[in-house]
Amino acid sequence: MHKFSAFPVHKIPKPIDVHTIRTIMHKVFVYGTLKRNEPNHCLLQDSNNGIGCFVAEGYTKTKYPLIIATKYNIPFILHCPGKGHFVQGEIYDVDDKMLSKLDILEDHPNYYIREIDDIVIKDTLSQCPQEEKCWVYFLKNFKPELLKRPYMDNYSSNGSHGLQYMESNNESVIEDLDDDVTASNTN
Repeated sequence: MHKFSAFPVHKIPKPIDVHTIRTIMHKVFVYGTLKRNEPNHCLLQDSNNGIGCFVAEGYTKTKYPLIIATKYNIPFILHCPGKGHFVQGEIYDVDDKMLSKLDILEDHPNYYIREIDDIVIKDTLSQCPQEEKCWVYFLKNFKPELLKRPYMDNYSSNGSHGLQYMESNNESVIEDLDDDVTASNTN
């Protein structure tokens, strides 16, 4: 004799193989021509370059010299911690693709060096300043006489300094920065 259950038998479906696509995001601090309303900001806005989402305004936790140099009036943060000002800029969340586009623009690691640094988020409502670890592009190999240039705390291509940024057309722009560096760049 066979016993049959009064309950219907249901086959349990096999789990569907679902792949979750996760995008790794990186925080990047921009202080020059990549900021909003500046000449190279379009790179961060172009979805063909990847994801670039504005997070907040901020400033460096450490003082640095922010200068304008070369015949193309390019802004640079010289890697000279403790000298200069708390540099103001913007924090962006970027994906791997956008980060690689920024590395190409900045010619990292041949020209600028991208390093993690502490950035303080500008938040007028908070009594305790919040900090983020962000990638920052620094000029590490530079002639010491660049430290004699005027330091700024906030860059604008149309600033009162009168040194409007000009695109370099991929020509070498670093002849007055360092004799050892041979790459070109447009920050």
